[in-house]
Amino acid sequence: MLAAKSGKAIRFHEDATRPMGRNASGVRGIRIEDTDEVIGMICVNDEESNVLVVSENGYGKRSKIDDYRITNRGGKGVKTISITEKTGNLIAIKNVSDENDLMIIKKSGVAIRLEVEKMRVMGRATQGVRLITLKSNDYIAAVAKVNKDDEEESELIEGEENTTNESSNDMNLEENKQEE
Repeated sequence: MLAAKSGKAIRFHEDATRPMGRNASGVRGIRIEDTDEVIGMICVNDEESNVLVVSENGYGKRSKIDDYRITNRGGKGVKTISITEKTGNLIAIKNVSDENDLMIIKKSGVAIRLEVEKMRVMGRATQGVRLITLKSNDYIAAVAKVNKDDEEESELIEGEENTTNESSNDMNLEENKQEE
């Protein structure tokens, strides 16, 4: 699947593109206007997974893969999110499941982590729901899919670091007492 910032997405079989050399110019995946651009691509390996799209003003939604019909490459695509002044242009497309989390980073540097399983599955052509509140001069800088296991590992590492720091502090206190 390929997605454009105008809110269109196209789904086609990988077999529709033939192998080419490194110097080849490639084939057309999606037809876009001069002012439009491709914002991302996902490979659908699991039919049970969902497509998650996020717009620049903090709106996003999760849709079923089956909502996107398989077409020939080079078409204009189908509407994946309603683009309005309120939602802004599409900036990210991710292939997610309930076992994933979503990291959203704002231009101002603030990052939030959302559980994908708490987002309800919506229709393909809706505008979505507000995922993050943005101030008037802020926008989303990046969106990343994170596995829930990564969070548990980072908590474990942070816990080990805190234990090490506490042990060092205890040793420093004992040394100070002995010096007195």
